[in-house]
Amino acid sequence: MPDLRTTPLHALHLSLGARMGPFAGYDMPIQYPDGVLKEHLHVRAAAGLFDVSHMGQIALRPRSGRIEDAAAAIEALTPMNFVGLAAGRQRYAFLTDDQGGILDDLMVANRGDHLLLVVNAARKEADLAHLEAGLGNACEVEPLERGLIALQGPKAEAALARLRGDLADMRFMEVRAVDFRGVPAVVSRSGYTGEDGFEISLPVEATADVAQALLGDPEVAPIGLGARDSLRLEAGLCLHGNDIDEATTPVEAALEWAIQPARRRGGAREGGFPGAEVILGQIEAGAARRRVMLLPEGRAPMREGVELLAAEGDAAPVGRITSGGFGPTLGAPVAMGYVPVELAAPGTRLVGLLRGKAQPVKVAAAPLVPPGYKRA
Repeated sequence: MPDLRTTPLHALHLSLGARMGPFAGYDMPIQYPDGVLKEHLHVRAAAGLFDVSHMGQIALRPRSGRIEDAAAAIEALTPMNFVGLAAGRQRYAFLTDDQGGILDDLMVANRGDHLLLVVNAARKEADLAHLEAGLGNACEVEPLERGLIALQGPKAEAALARLRGDLADMRFMEVRAVDFRGVPAVVSRSGYTGEDGFEISLPVEATADVAQALLGDPEVAPIGLGARDSLRLEAGLCLHGNDIDEATTPVEAALEWAIQPARRRGGAREGGFPGAEVILGQIEAGAARRRVMLLPEGRAPMREGVELLAAEGDAAPVGRITSGGFGPTLGAPVAMGYVPVELAAPGTRLVGLLRGKAQPVKVAAAPLVPPGYKRA
């Protein structure tokens, strides 16, 4: 498909035998010759290298020169506490609209003199326009043309030590500027697999060299989007456009944990973001529906769009699955979706309509796989 964009690692993917496919306007690796199942399990046991260069990287530079002003400015668009975010730390966030819906979820790092944002690929142009409209008076909003790779898994730290051996003391959600053999990079201890790992922002021209150096470690394997999806699903992590969007609020999506006390009722900077009345009201009173993890019985996965019934034989669905597939770590199908809050407790039994046939499914506690983040 000639209209698809490519990342700095496109030639490397082809040389490694990747099966490519379209994703968010890019030609991306879906899987490599070992296949999704083996790639998934390799990340859980060792380390996997992901190309995430399709995602958007944006710098917010305060026009005043004071990072506090950039932090205060972005709080007008998000429910998060960025005024209290220390230099060298990053935070999960979401942009909201006036109805409390989630425009996008993203990562925001305090780089000392500017904020660095990583946004979803399908939303990066829209997010850039949204940020410029909302923050243009306070910040220079600069899209960055850089590569981005993610090294994930319990052996990621040891693999990264091949390039830089002094990063073992980094903790989850810490961010540093480092030099990899003359290549300036920004490294965060984070990722979207539920495992320990790092995301590395690099100059475009150096991305392939650094990726190949990491792949020189026998514990590191290239991983495609197929395994990335099954890993994040087992970890209970949302995919924007499937599990969260403008039609879902953070409370419905079970993401209110990301809203710090300073932005809640009675907090130092209560509200002041789009949809605050809806979101803060739902934090206090609850929402009518809730995102939950689901374990279908049997071997057949329940995928996006499968309707959920409270009981077999009911005429009307009570919810639907937004993401689903096979969970290689569990060796069974896994899914997530939305159900009425009264049916959201772990252990609740429901029924999914899979190709017109009723199949039992049980609500489960999230995450399905314990996280491996290095917090201490």
